[in-house]
Amino acid sequence: MTPDLLAALTAARAAKRPVVVATRLPDGAQRLLPDAHAPAELAAAAERALADDRSGTVKLADGEWFLHVHNPPLRLIVVGAVHIAQALVPLAAQLGFAVTVVDPRRSFATDERFPDVTVRTDWPDEAMDVLAPDVRTAVVTLTHDPKLDDPALDRALRSPAFYIGALGSRKTHAARLKRLRALGHDDAALARIRGPVGLPIEAVTAPEIALSIMAEIVAVRRGAPIAATPPAAREAA
Repeated sequence: MTPDLLAALTAARAAKRPVVVATRLPDGAQRLLPDAHAPAELAAAAERALADDRSGTVKLADGEWFLHVHNPPLRLIVVGAVHIAQALVPLAAQLGFAVTVVDPRRSFATDERFPDVTVRTDWPDEAMDVLAPDVRTAVVTLTHDPKLDDPALDRALRSPAFYIGALGSRKTHAARLKRLRALGHDDAALARIRGPVGLPIEAVTAPEIALSIMAEIVAVRRGAPIAATPPAAREAA
């Protein structure tokens, strides 16, 4: 690996940008992808490798390439140390997410309730500024308290987080959208919020709701088709 390529890779990883180091096996030629000047076939292969989160060899028109994926870790930021969070955290961990629970209410956010999990007790906006959600981060708010959920959602919408979800009824979500719109978020931004959060599986218990949330996160990450209700329709509901 040349010094320039190594420096570019180091910078990408520091910035939490997903990249692929592509090595052509016959001659050892290397390049960092995505790259606007890369051949279309190689660029597409690198994009698939990043989406699948899997390194490997591909056969292309100009020979075999080994694609080494460098993805930032998958993360889940849960705002609200509530019962649903207690069910959601271990499920997310089993699916490969590094989980952080954020809740300034110290009676909820305890190591006893969330063992072996990073728990932050600062206010959600402060926590989100430190955690800096990236393209491999999902954010879920569960408190039902605008003082806690809204600042977290505001920060999430200003980030490239791949998934943003908020617990609450359609009526609750409609009111939430109005408040976030007052903070300067337009309809395109608000459409990123999955609310009510989770796939519509008629979930009732905390474990069922956690399952619906993680199923939706996985579906969004994998690009599975999910019917979305536009903000205007949600507000009318």
